[in-house]
Amino acid sequence: MDEGAILALTILFIIAAIAIITTGIKIIRPYEQGIYMSLGRYMRVLDQGFNMVRPLINEVIKIDLRTQVLDVPRQEVITKDNSPTNVDAIIYIKVIDPKKAFFEVTNYRTATIYLAQTTLRSIIGDMELDEVLSNREKINLHLRDVLDEATDKWGVKVEAVEIREVDPAGKVKDSMEEQTSAERLRRAAILRADGQKRAAILNAEGDKQARILQAEGLRQSKILEAEGQRLAIILEAQGEAQKLRVLAVGAGPLDSKALTVLSLDTMKSIGDGQATKIIFPFELTKLIEGASEYLGVGRLTPQREVTQLRDIEAAVGKADDVLGPIPKPEELRREMKAVEEVLAKEKREAEKIVEIAKKDKVIGSDSE
Repeated sequence: MDEGAILALTILFIIAAIAIITTGIKIIRPYEQGIYMSLGRYMRVLDQGFNMVRPLINEVIKIDLRTQVLDVPRQEVITKDNSPTNVDAIIYIKVIDPKKAFFEVTNYRTATIYLAQTTLRSIIGDMELDEVLSNREKINLHLRDVLDEATDKWGVKVEAVEIREVDPAGKVKDSMEEQTSAERLRRAAILRADGQKRAAILNAEGDKQARILQAEGLRQSKILEAEGQRLAIILEAQGEAQKLRVLAVGAGPLDSKALTVLSLDTMKSIGDGQATKIIFPFELTKLIEGASEYLGVGRLTPQREVTQLRDIEAAVGKADDVLGPIPKPEELRREMKAVEEVLAKEKREAEKIVEIAKKDKVIGSDSE
């Protein structure tokens, strides 16, 4: 053989040797592990990085160790209260034992999805629709525990399960909407009734306070009125007492002569009328006796005057004891003036009464 042929065979042999050696070099990425088999027999698990295996007679299956997201298809589930509901979910899994994940199950992803479907149907079938809608977190935790226990022998860990959607059937939705509407109407009615109750209570409280204030005002007014009446009675009594004292003091100096003159003057005023029947309000014998004494006939005047002075002094003494000391001259003059005004007023009223009596023929007429 010539040198050219030998060189070509050498180069070909080198290339073949490099190719054979290359088949024994396996590069494993950081997030993977490799299942190394040779001639149909399991050899070992290859870690990340550079690995040398038997050339040409090796088989390496790479297993992804990252968290994988599996979508559980939508399926119809019948709840415990016979409500059709469409449910789907998402599963987060991670391979923790590549050897089991490869040798214990044909396809761990598909197996996990099917297992999640059946487990989800079983869990929701034991719950009512309201519980399914309000207890999603509870369902997620329960489903995760069941799946994790079942996939543990496959070398797969279920990290989380999330129910993505719970969609009741159309008729169930309509019933739920009616129920929600009725519940809202019930709450509105309760709130309205509670508001009316509070309003009635507040109105009653207001009326109560108003009545209390009104009664308090009436009580105060009655107290003030009674106080005013009491003061009026006291002042009236004091005025009567002052009047009696003034009359007592003013009538003290008058003797029988003055009284006789006043009596005769009164008879004269009565006799000026046209009536034939006259009624005298006092005894005429006393009047005649007084007139005789005034003219100097009858009992002695000095003795009568002495007796009258003693009587006057005794009356004044009693008046002082009962009504207090005699007022000053200025006060006496004012009180006398007030008494004169009262007497004048009474005299006018008496004249009016006499005129009315004449008109009504109480005193009598000339024909009688």
